[in-house]
Amino acid sequence: MQAYGIQSMLKEGHKHLSGLDEAVLKNIDACKQLSAITRTSLGPNGMNKMVINHLDKLFVTNDAATIVNELEVQHPAAKILVLAGKAQQEEIGDGANLTVSLAGELLQNAEELIRMGLHPSEIIIGYNKAINKTIELLDELVVEGSENMNVKDKNEVISRMRSAVASKQFGLEDVLCPLVAEACIQVCPKNPTNFNVDNVRVAKLLGGGLHNSTIVRGMVLKSDAVGSIKRIEKAKVAVFVQGVDTSATETKGTVLIHSADQLENYAKTEESKVEELIKAVADSGAKVIVSGGAVGEMALHFCERYKLMVLKISSKFELRRFCRTTGAVALLKLSQPNPDDLGHVDSVSVEEIGGVRVTVVRNEDGGNSVSTVLLRGSTDSILDDLERAVDDGVNTYKAMCRDSRIVPGAAATEIELARKLKEFSFKEMGLDQYAIAKFAESFEMIPKTLAENAGLNAMEIISSLYAEHAFGNVKVGLNLEKGACEDVSALSIWDLYVTKFFALKYAADAVCTVLRVDQIIMSKPAGGPSRRDQPAGMDED
Repeated sequence: MQAYGIQSMLKEGHKHLSGLDEAVLKNIDACKQLSAITRTSLGPNGMNKMVINHLDKLFVTNDAATIVNELEVQHPAAKILVLAGKAQQEEIGDGANLTVSLAGELLQNAEELIRMGLHPSEIIIGYNKAINKTIELLDELVVEGSENMNVKDKNEVISRMRSAVASKQFGLEDVLCPLVAEACIQVCPKNPTNFNVDNVRVAKLLGGGLHNSTIVRGMVLKSDAVGSIKRIEKAKVAVFVQGVDTSATETKGTVLIHSADQLENYAKTEESKVEELIKAVADSGAKVIVSGGAVGEMALHFCERYKLMVLKISSKFELRRFCRTTGAVALLKLSQPNPDDLGHVDSVSVEEIGGVRVTVVRNEDGGNSVSTVLLRGSTDSILDDLERAVDDGVNTYKAMCRDSRIVPGAAATEIELARKLKEFSFKEMGLDQYAIAKFAESFEMIPKTLAENAGLNAMEIISSLYAEHAFGNVKVGLNLEKGACEDVSALSIWDLYVTKFFALKYAADAVCTVLRVDQIIMSKPAGGPSRRDQPAGMDED
Protein backbone atom coordinates (compact mmCIF):
# COMPACT_ATOMS: atom_id res chain seq x y z
CA MET A 1 0.00 0.00 0.00
CA GLN A 2 1.34 3.42 -0.98
CA ALA A 3 1.97 5.61 2.08
CA TYR A 4 0.51 9.08 2.04
CA GLY A 5 1.32 12.46 3.59
CA ILE A 6 4.57 12.81 5.49
CA GLN A 7 4.95 9.00 5.49
CA SER A 8 5.59 9.02 1.75
CA MET A 9 8.21 11.76 2.05
CA LEU A 10 10.45 10.26 4.72
CA LYS A 11 12.29 6.97 4.90
CA GLU A 12 10.52 4.15 6.70
CA GLY A 13 11.27 3.68 10.37
CA HIS A 14 11.10 7.40 11.15
CA LYS A 15 8.95 8.90 13.90
CA HIS A 16 6.99 12.08 13.50
CA LEU A 17 5.30 13.84 16.39
CA SER A 18 3.53 17.13 15.96
CA GLY A 19 0.94 19.35 17.59
CA LEU A 20 0.51 20.47 21.16
CA ASP A 21 -0.37 17.15 22.72
CA GLU A 22 2.22 15.00 21.02
CA ALA A 23 5.22 17.29 20.77
CA VAL A 24 5.04 20.24 23.18
CA LEU A 25 3.43 18.56 26.17
CA LYS A 26 5.49 15.38 25.74
CA ASN A 27 8.67 17.49 25.71
CA ILE A 28 7.55 19.36 28.80
CA ASP A 29 6.76 16.06 30.51
CA ALA A 30 10.24 14.67 29.84
CA CYS A 31 11.85 17.83 31.24
CA LYS A 32 9.62 17.68 34.32
CA GLN A 33 10.79 14.12 34.97
CA LEU A 34 14.43 15.23 34.83
CA SER A 35 13.91 18.17 37.15
CA ALA A 36 11.95 15.97 39.56
CA ILE A 37 15.13 13.89 39.92
CA THR A 38 17.39 16.82 40.68
CA ARG A 39 14.90 18.81 42.73
CA THR A 40 15.02 16.59 45.82
CA SER A 41 18.78 17.16 45.92
CA LEU A 42 18.48 20.94 46.09
CA GLY A 43 19.88 22.72 49.11
CA PRO A 44 21.71 21.60 52.24
CA ASN A 45 19.13 18.97 53.22
CA GLY A 46 19.00 17.56 49.70
CA MET A 47 18.83 13.80 49.36
CA ASN A 48 21.59 11.77 47.73
CA LYS A 49 21.09 9.89 44.49
CA MET A 50 22.66 6.56 43.73
CA VAL A 51 23.60 6.49 40.07
CA ILE A 52 25.28 3.51 38.44
CA ASN A 53 26.60 4.41 35.02
CA HIS A 54 27.17 2.16 32.00
CA LEU A 55 30.66 1.24 33.21
CA ASP A 56 29.22 -0.04 36.52
CA LYS A 57 30.72 2.86 38.43
CA LEU A 58 28.74 3.88 41.48
CA PHE A 59 28.03 7.54 42.30
CA VAL A 60 26.37 8.50 45.57
CA THR A 61 25.92 12.24 45.39
CA ASN A 62 23.55 15.18 45.57
CA ASP A 63 25.56 17.20 43.06
CA ALA A 64 23.16 17.82 40.17
CA ALA A 65 25.94 18.31 37.62
CA THR A 66 27.29 14.82 38.31
CA ILE A 67 23.81 13.29 38.30
CA VAL A 68 22.73 14.72 34.94
CA ASN A 69 26.15 13.93 33.46
CA GLU A 70 25.99 10.29 34.43
CA LEU A 71 22.35 9.71 33.50
CA GLU A 72 22.36 8.91 29.81
CA VAL A 73 19.43 11.12 28.94
CA GLN A 74 17.87 9.95 25.69
CA HIS A 75 14.99 12.38 25.23
CA PRO A 76 15.99 15.30 22.99
CA ALA A 77 14.08 17.93 24.99
CA ALA A 78 15.42 16.77 28.35
CA LYS A 79 18.89 16.89 26.79
CA ILE A 80 18.46 20.65 26.38
CA LEU A 81 18.03 20.93 30.15
CA VAL A 82 21.09 18.76 30.69
CA LEU A 83 23.08 21.06 28.41
CA ALA A 84 21.87 24.10 30.37
CA GLY A 85 23.04 22.42 33.59
CA LYS A 86 26.41 21.59 32.02
CA ALA A 87 26.81 25.15 30.76
CA GLN A 88 26.20 26.44 34.29
CA GLN A 89 28.72 23.93 35.67
CA GLU A 90 31.37 25.07 33.20
CA GLU A 91 30.65 28.77 33.60
CA ILE A 92 30.41 28.96 37.42
CA GLY A 93 30.89 25.43 38.73
CA ASP A 94 27.92 25.64 41.07
CA GLY A 95 24.18 26.13 40.69
CA ALA A 96 23.52 23.41 38.11
CA ASN A 97 20.70 22.12 40.31
CA LEU A 98 19.07 25.54 40.45
CA THR A 99 19.22 25.75 36.64
CA VAL A 100 17.65 22.34 35.97
CA SER A 101 15.03 22.52 38.74
CA LEU A 102 13.95 26.06 37.86
CA ALA A 103 13.69 25.16 34.18
CA GLY A 104 11.48 22.18 35.08
CA GLU A 105 9.24 24.39 37.22
CA LEU A 106 8.95 27.03 34.48
CA LEU A 107 7.94 24.35 31.99
CA GLN A 108 5.37 22.92 34.37
CA ASN A 109 3.81 26.37 34.70
CA ALA A 110 3.97 26.82 30.93
CA GLU A 111 2.03 23.56 30.59
CA GLU A 112 -0.76 24.95 32.78
CA LEU A 113 -0.89 28.07 30.59
CA ILE A 114 -1.03 25.96 27.41
CA ARG A 115 -3.92 23.94 28.87
CA MET A 116 -5.67 27.24 29.64
CA GLY A 117 -5.40 28.04 25.93
CA LEU A 118 -2.38 30.33 25.60
CA HIS A 119 -0.18 29.87 22.58
CA PRO A 120 3.46 28.86 23.28
CA SER A 121 4.77 31.95 21.47
CA GLU A 122 2.83 34.21 23.84
CA ILE A 123 4.35 32.36 26.78
CA ILE A 124 7.82 32.80 25.30
CA ILE A 125 7.30 36.57 24.89
CA GLY A 126 6.10 36.76 28.50
CA TYR A 127 9.00 34.67 29.80
CA ASN A 128 11.51 36.82 27.91
CA LYS A 129 10.05 40.00 29.42
CA ALA A 130 10.09 38.34 32.82
CA ILE A 131 13.75 37.24 32.68
CA ASN A 132 14.87 40.73 31.59
CA LYS A 133 12.94 42.25 34.46
CA THR A 134 14.31 39.61 36.87
CA ILE A 135 17.89 40.54 35.99
CA GLU A 136 17.12 44.21 36.66
CA LEU A 137 15.61 43.26 40.03
CA LEU A 138 18.58 41.02 40.85
CA ASP A 139 20.90 44.00 40.44
CA GLU A 140 18.89 45.91 43.04
CA LEU A 141 19.25 43.08 45.57
CA VAL A 142 23.06 43.12 45.55
CA VAL A 143 24.45 43.82 49.02
CA GLU A 144 26.07 47.24 49.15
CA GLY A 145 29.83 47.34 49.35
CA SER A 146 30.21 43.69 48.32
CA GLU A 147 31.70 44.57 44.92
CA ASN A 148 35.00 45.50 46.61
CA MET A 149 36.56 42.43 48.08
CA ASN A 150 40.03 41.39 49.08
CA VAL A 151 40.33 37.90 47.59
CA LYS A 152 43.27 37.16 49.90
CA ASP A 153 41.18 37.73 53.02
CA LYS A 154 40.24 34.31 54.34
CA ASN A 155 37.11 35.38 56.23
CA GLU A 156 35.61 37.20 53.27
CA VAL A 157 36.29 34.21 51.04
CA ILE A 158 34.72 31.78 53.51
CA SER A 159 31.56 33.87 53.89
CA ARG A 160 30.98 33.71 50.13
CA MET A 161 31.98 30.07 49.79
CA ARG A 162 29.95 28.63 52.66
CA SER A 163 26.61 28.27 50.95
CA ALA A 164 28.14 26.52 47.91
CA VAL A 165 29.97 23.98 50.07
CA ALA A 166 27.09 23.56 52.55
CA SER A 167 24.70 22.65 49.75
CA LYS A 168 26.91 19.62 49.01
CA GLN A 169 28.15 18.71 52.51
CA PHE A 170 25.82 20.18 55.11
CA GLY A 171 27.37 20.31 58.57
CA LEU A 172 30.92 19.96 57.27
CA GLU A 173 31.23 23.41 55.72
CA ASP A 174 33.04 24.79 58.78
CA VAL A 175 35.78 22.20 58.29
CA LEU A 176 35.94 22.29 54.49
CA CYS A 177 35.69 26.02 53.79
CA PRO A 178 38.85 27.08 55.68
CA LEU A 179 40.78 24.30 53.89
CA VAL A 180 39.55 25.29 50.45
CA ALA A 181 39.91 29.02 51.12
CA GLU A 182 43.49 28.60 52.28
CA ALA A 183 44.41 26.42 49.30
CA CYS A 184 42.90 28.96 46.89
CA ILE A 185 44.57 31.95 48.53
CA GLN A 186 47.96 30.19 48.36
CA VAL A 187 47.79 29.78 44.59
CA CYS A 188 45.99 33.04 43.77
CA PRO A 189 48.12 35.01 41.27
CA LYS A 190 48.86 38.74 41.46
CA ASN A 191 45.90 39.42 39.18
CA PRO A 192 43.07 37.36 40.73
CA THR A 193 41.06 37.19 37.49
CA ASN A 194 43.72 34.82 36.13
CA PHE A 195 43.05 32.28 38.90
CA ASN A 196 43.28 28.77 37.48
CA VAL A 197 41.01 26.11 39.04
CA ASP A 198 43.42 23.36 38.03
CA ASN A 199 46.02 24.67 40.49
CA VAL A 200 44.09 23.41 43.49
CA ARG A 201 44.43 19.65 43.46
CA VAL A 202 42.60 17.11 45.56
CA ALA A 203 44.28 13.95 46.86
CA LYS A 204 41.87 11.38 48.31
CA LEU A 205 43.29 8.93 50.84
CA LEU A 206 41.17 6.30 52.58
CA GLY A 207 41.12 6.16 56.35
CA GLY A 208 40.87 8.68 59.14
CA GLY A 209 38.10 11.25 59.09
CA LEU A 210 37.50 14.64 57.55
CA HIS A 211 39.16 16.35 60.55
CA ASN A 212 42.47 14.68 59.55
CA SER A 213 42.42 16.55 56.23
CA THR A 214 45.26 18.97 55.61
CA ILE A 215 46.71 21.25 52.97
CA VAL A 216 50.04 20.69 51.28
CA ARG A 217 51.77 23.53 49.48
CA GLY A 218 52.85 21.58 46.46
CA MET A 219 51.77 18.18 45.19
CA VAL A 220 50.89 14.78 46.54
CA LEU A 221 51.68 11.86 44.25
CA LYS A 222 49.97 8.58 44.98
CA SER A 223 53.06 6.49 44.39
CA ASP A 224 56.23 5.49 46.17
CA ALA A 225 59.66 6.68 45.12
CA VAL A 226 61.59 4.25 42.95
CA GLY A 227 64.83 3.21 44.60
CA SER A 228 65.99 3.46 48.20
CA ILE A 229 66.29 7.23 48.70
CA LYS A 230 63.00 8.33 50.23
CA ARG A 231 63.64 11.85 51.42
CA ILE A 232 65.57 14.80 50.14
CA GLU A 233 65.48 18.50 50.99
CA LYS A 234 66.26 21.72 49.08
CA ALA A 235 67.04 19.97 45.85
CA LYS A 236 67.09 20.66 42.14
CA VAL A 237 64.86 18.54 39.93
CA ALA A 238 65.30 17.23 36.39
CA VAL A 239 62.19 16.01 34.55
CA PHE A 240 62.41 13.54 31.67
CA VAL A 241 59.31 12.70 29.66
CA GLN A 242 60.52 9.56 27.91
CA GLY A 243 61.71 7.59 30.90
CA VAL A 244 65.13 6.90 32.33
CA ASP A 245 66.43 3.92 30.42
CA THR A 246 68.68 2.97 27.53
CA SER A 247 66.64 3.35 24.40
CA ALA A 248 66.59 0.84 21.59
CA THR A 249 67.70 2.11 18.18
CA GLU A 250 65.23 2.75 15.38
CA THR A 251 66.99 0.37 12.96
CA LYS A 252 67.89 -3.24 13.61
CA GLY A 253 71.58 -3.91 13.69
CA THR A 254 73.67 -7.10 13.86
CA VAL A 255 76.82 -7.24 15.95
CA LEU A 256 79.46 -9.80 15.11
CA ILE A 257 81.61 -10.74 18.08
CA HIS A 258 84.77 -12.72 17.39
CA SER A 259 86.36 -13.20 20.80
CA ALA A 260 85.53 -13.39 24.50
CA ASP A 261 87.20 -10.03 25.18
CA GLN A 262 84.90 -8.31 22.73
CA LEU A 263 81.88 -9.89 24.42
CA GLU A 264 83.00 -8.62 27.84
CA ASN A 265 83.66 -5.14 26.51
CA TYR A 266 80.33 -5.12 24.67
CA ALA A 267 78.36 -5.37 27.94
CA LYS A 268 80.66 -2.81 29.57
CA THR A 269 80.11 -0.20 26.85
CA GLU A 270 76.36 -0.21 27.61
CA GLU A 271 77.11 0.20 31.31
CA SER A 272 79.55 3.02 30.78
CA LYS A 273 77.14 4.79 28.43
CA VAL A 274 74.32 4.69 31.01
CA GLU A 275 76.72 5.77 33.74
CA GLU A 276 77.89 8.66 31.60
CA LEU A 277 74.29 9.86 31.11
CA ILE A 278 73.36 9.58 34.81
CA LYS A 279 76.64 11.21 35.86
CA ALA A 280 75.91 14.11 33.51
CA VAL A 281 72.57 14.63 35.24
CA ALA A 282 74.17 14.39 38.68
CA ASP A 283 76.90 16.84 37.69
CA SER A 284 74.34 19.41 36.63
CA GLY A 285 73.34 19.70 40.29
CA ALA A 286 70.07 17.78 40.11
CA LYS A 287 69.28 15.61 43.13
CA VAL A 288 65.86 14.35 42.01
CA ILE A 289 65.03 12.72 38.69
CA VAL A 290 61.39 12.55 37.64
CA SER A 291 60.60 10.12 34.87
CA GLY A 292 57.48 10.03 32.72
CA GLY A 293 58.03 6.42 31.69
CA ALA A 294 59.76 3.28 32.90
CA VAL A 295 62.98 3.43 34.90
CA GLY A 296 65.51 0.86 33.75
CA GLU A 297 67.28 -1.34 36.30
CA MET A 298 70.74 -0.36 35.22
CA ALA A 299 69.86 3.32 35.19
CA LEU A 300 68.37 2.94 38.67
CA HIS A 301 71.59 1.27 39.87
CA PHE A 302 73.64 4.29 38.79
CA CYS A 303 71.08 6.73 40.21
CA GLU A 304 71.54 5.01 43.56
CA ARG A 305 75.29 5.23 43.22
CA TYR A 306 75.13 8.99 42.60
CA LYS A 307 72.57 9.43 45.40
CA LEU A 308 69.77 10.58 43.10
CA MET A 309 66.14 10.21 44.15
CA VAL A 310 63.93 8.81 41.39
CA LEU A 311 60.18 9.47 41.04
CA LYS A 312 57.92 8.01 38.38
CA ILE A 313 54.85 9.92 37.21
CA SER A 314 53.04 8.04 34.48
CA SER A 315 50.18 10.48 33.83
CA LYS A 316 51.26 13.25 31.47
CA PHE A 317 48.79 15.66 33.10
CA GLU A 318 50.37 15.05 36.51
CA LEU A 319 53.80 15.51 34.93
CA ARG A 320 52.76 18.94 33.60
CA ARG A 321 51.48 19.94 37.03
CA PHE A 322 54.70 18.73 38.61
CA CYS A 323 56.63 20.97 36.21
CA ARG A 324 54.35 23.88 37.18
CA THR A 325 54.92 23.24 40.89
CA THR A 326 58.70 23.02 40.63
CA GLY A 327 59.30 25.37 37.72
CA ALA A 328 61.14 22.65 35.82
CA VAL A 329 61.19 22.18 32.05
CA ALA A 330 60.37 18.67 30.87
CA LEU A 331 63.17 17.26 28.70
CA LEU A 332 62.48 14.68 26.04
CA LYS A 333 65.61 12.53 26.14
CA LEU A 334 67.86 11.49 28.97
CA SER A 335 70.74 13.93 28.58
CA GLN A 336 72.60 16.58 30.53
CA PRO A 337 70.05 19.27 31.48
CA ASN A 338 70.81 22.99 31.26
CA PRO A 339 70.82 24.80 34.60
CA ASP A 340 67.74 26.76 33.38
CA ASP A 341 65.77 23.57 32.81
CA LEU A 342 66.08 22.39 36.39
CA GLY A 343 63.27 23.00 38.86
CA HIS A 344 63.51 23.44 42.61
CA VAL A 345 61.72 21.72 45.50
CA ASP A 346 61.94 22.43 49.21
CA SER A 347 61.45 18.82 50.11
CA VAL A 348 60.42 15.55 48.52
CA SER A 349 59.54 12.83 50.98
CA VAL A 350 57.70 9.54 50.99
CA GLU A 351 55.15 9.48 53.80
CA GLU A 352 52.76 6.80 54.88
CA ILE A 353 49.22 8.10 55.31
CA GLY A 354 46.55 5.62 56.29
CA GLY A 355 48.57 2.67 55.06
CA VAL A 356 49.18 4.20 51.63
CA ARG A 357 52.62 5.38 50.66
CA VAL A 358 52.48 8.77 49.00
CA THR A 359 55.20 11.10 47.78
CA VAL A 360 54.75 14.65 49.05
CA VAL A 361 56.45 17.35 47.00
CA ARG A 362 56.56 20.58 48.98
CA ASN A 363 57.40 24.02 47.70
CA GLU A 364 56.78 26.40 50.57
CA ASP A 365 58.34 29.62 49.38
CA GLY A 366 58.01 31.52 46.13
CA GLY A 367 56.82 30.22 42.78
CA ASN A 368 54.19 28.13 44.50
CA SER A 369 51.56 27.60 41.84
CA VAL A 370 49.91 24.35 42.95
CA SER A 371 48.48 23.43 46.31
CA THR A 372 46.78 20.18 47.28
CA VAL A 373 43.91 19.49 49.64
CA LEU A 374 44.49 16.10 51.27
CA LEU A 375 41.06 14.62 51.96
CA ARG A 376 40.57 11.74 54.36
CA GLY A 377 37.39 9.72 54.67
CA SER A 378 36.11 6.25 55.40
CA THR A 379 34.82 5.14 51.99
CA ASP A 380 35.50 5.92 48.36
CA SER A 381 32.07 7.35 47.69
CA ILE A 382 32.33 9.73 50.67
CA LEU A 383 35.70 10.90 49.38
CA ASP A 384 34.29 11.42 45.88
CA ASP A 385 31.49 13.51 47.30
CA LEU A 386 33.88 15.55 49.45
CA GLU A 387 35.95 16.15 46.34
CA ARG A 388 32.88 17.54 44.55
CA ALA A 389 32.26 19.89 47.47
CA VAL A 390 35.88 21.08 47.29
CA ASP A 391 35.57 21.55 43.51
CA ASP A 392 32.47 23.65 44.05
CA GLY A 393 34.31 25.74 46.62
CA VAL A 394 37.25 26.31 44.26
CA ASN A 395 34.95 27.19 41.36
CA THR A 396 33.10 29.65 43.60
CA TYR A 397 36.45 31.23 44.47
CA LYS A 398 37.19 31.64 40.77
CA ALA A 399 33.77 33.23 40.24
CA MET A 400 34.27 35.64 43.14
CA CYS A 401 37.66 36.65 41.74
CA ARG A 402 35.82 37.83 38.62
CA ASP A 403 32.78 39.35 40.34
CA SER A 404 32.50 39.41 44.11
CA ARG A 405 28.98 40.84 44.40
CA ILE A 406 26.66 38.89 46.69
CA VAL A 407 22.91 38.59 47.17
CA PRO A 408 21.05 37.24 50.21
CA GLY A 409 20.92 33.43 50.25
CA ALA A 410 18.51 30.95 51.86
CA ALA A 411 15.71 31.70 49.35
CA ALA A 412 15.49 35.38 50.42
CA THR A 413 16.42 36.54 46.92
CA GLU A 414 13.94 34.21 45.22
CA ILE A 415 10.96 35.31 47.32
CA GLU A 416 11.81 38.96 46.73
CA LEU A 417 12.09 38.34 42.96
CA ALA A 418 8.75 36.50 42.98
CA ARG A 419 7.05 39.35 44.85
CA LYS A 420 8.43 42.12 42.63
CA LEU A 421 7.72 40.21 39.40
CA LYS A 422 4.14 39.57 40.52
CA GLU A 423 3.69 43.34 40.93
CA PHE A 424 5.30 43.91 37.51
CA SER A 425 2.89 41.46 35.85
CA PHE A 426 -0.16 43.48 36.99
CA LYS A 427 1.14 46.50 35.08
CA GLU A 428 1.49 44.56 31.81
CA MET A 429 -1.25 44.55 29.21
CA GLY A 430 -2.01 41.61 26.93
CA LEU A 431 -1.80 37.89 27.42
CA ASP A 432 1.86 37.79 28.37
CA GLN A 433 0.97 39.10 31.84
CA TYR A 434 -0.19 35.56 32.70
CA ALA A 435 3.17 34.18 31.61
CA ILE A 436 5.03 36.77 33.74
CA ALA A 437 2.87 35.90 36.75
CA LYS A 438 3.64 32.19 36.26
CA PHE A 439 7.36 33.01 35.93
CA ALA A 440 7.13 34.80 39.28
CA GLU A 441 5.35 31.82 40.82
CA SER A 442 8.14 29.51 39.64
CA PHE A 443 10.55 31.18 42.07
CA GLU A 444 8.45 29.86 44.95
CA MET A 445 9.74 26.43 44.02
CA ILE A 446 13.07 27.19 45.71
CA PRO A 447 11.88 27.96 49.27
CA LYS A 448 9.23 25.27 48.83
CA THR A 449 11.80 22.64 47.86
CA LEU A 450 14.26 23.73 50.57
CA ALA A 451 11.48 23.40 53.16
CA GLU A 452 10.23 20.06 51.83
CA ASN A 453 13.72 18.58 51.73
CA ALA A 454 14.16 19.61 55.36
CA GLY A 455 10.79 18.09 56.28
CA LEU A 456 9.08 21.39 57.09
CA ASN A 457 5.65 22.69 56.15
CA ALA A 458 6.29 24.49 52.87
CA MET A 459 3.05 26.45 52.64
CA GLU A 460 3.43 28.03 56.08
CA ILE A 461 7.01 29.01 55.40
CA ILE A 462 6.31 30.58 51.99
CA SER A 463 3.43 32.64 53.34
CA SER A 464 5.46 33.88 56.33
CA LEU A 465 8.37 34.73 53.98
CA TYR A 466 6.01 36.74 51.78
CA ALA A 467 4.62 38.50 54.85
CA GLU A 468 8.11 39.50 56.05
CA HIS A 469 9.12 40.71 52.58
CA ALA A 470 5.91 42.73 52.25
CA PHE A 471 7.08 44.68 55.32
CA GLY A 472 10.27 45.50 53.43
CA ASN A 473 12.58 42.99 55.17
CA VAL A 474 14.33 42.03 51.94
CA LYS A 475 16.98 39.90 53.64
CA VAL A 476 14.65 37.49 55.42
CA GLY A 477 15.35 33.91 54.38
CA LEU A 478 14.79 30.41 55.61
CA ASN A 479 16.67 28.97 58.58
CA LEU A 480 16.41 25.23 57.96
CA GLU A 481 17.77 24.15 61.33
CA LYS A 482 15.11 26.02 63.30
CA GLY A 483 12.47 25.77 60.58
CA ALA A 484 11.74 29.48 60.84
CA CYS A 485 12.27 32.70 58.86
CA GLU A 486 15.29 34.74 59.87
CA ASP A 487 17.44 37.56 58.59
CA VAL A 488 20.19 35.96 56.49
CA SER A 489 22.75 38.63 57.36
CA ALA A 490 22.64 37.32 60.94
CA LEU A 491 23.14 33.76 59.66
CA SER A 492 25.68 35.02 57.07
CA ILE A 493 24.26 32.97 54.22
CA TRP A 494 25.17 34.71 50.97
CA ASP A 495 25.00 33.56 47.37
CA LEU A 496 27.18 34.90 44.59
CA TYR A 497 25.39 37.23 42.22
CA VAL A 498 26.97 35.62 39.13
CA THR A 499 25.79 32.14 40.13
CA LYS A 500 22.17 33.31 40.32
CA PHE A 501 22.51 35.48 37.21
CA PHE A 502 23.71 32.66 34.96
CA ALA A 503 21.44 30.02 36.51
CA LEU A 504 18.33 32.14 35.81
CA LYS A 505 19.53 33.05 32.34
CA TYR A 506 20.36 29.49 31.30
CA ALA A 507 17.11 28.14 32.76
CA ALA A 508 15.00 30.72 30.91
CA ASP A 509 16.89 30.12 27.65
CA ALA A 510 16.47 26.36 27.90
CA VAL A 511 12.74 26.72 28.61
CA CYS A 512 12.18 29.03 25.65
CA THR A 513 14.08 26.60 23.41
CA VAL A 514 11.89 23.69 24.51
CA LEU A 515 8.69 25.70 24.11
CA ARG A 516 9.62 26.81 20.58
CA VAL A 517 9.55 23.20 19.33
CA ASP A 518 6.26 22.16 17.76
CA GLN A 519 7.28 19.07 15.77
CA ILE A 520 9.71 16.26 16.42
CA ILE A 521 10.93 14.24 13.44
CA MET A 522 13.27 11.38 14.29
CA SER A 523 14.97 9.26 11.66
CA LYS A 524 15.48 5.57 12.14
CA PRO A 525 18.65 5.13 14.23
CA ALA A 526 21.66 4.00 12.21
CA GLY A 527 22.48 0.34 12.56
CA GLY A 528 26.13 0.74 13.56
CA PRO A 529 27.63 -0.43 16.85
CA SER A 530 25.90 1.11 19.83
CA ARG A 531 27.48 4.01 21.69
CA ARG A 532 28.10 1.84 24.70
CA ASP A 533 31.03 0.10 23.03
CA GLN A 534 33.27 3.12 23.30
CA PRO A 535 36.96 2.39 23.67
CA ALA A 536 38.20 2.85 27.19
CA GLY A 537 41.49 4.55 27.71
CA MET A 538 41.47 8.17 28.82
CA ASP A 539 42.56 8.70 32.39
CA GLU A 540 40.47 10.63 34.91
CA ASP A 541 41.73 14.07 33.97
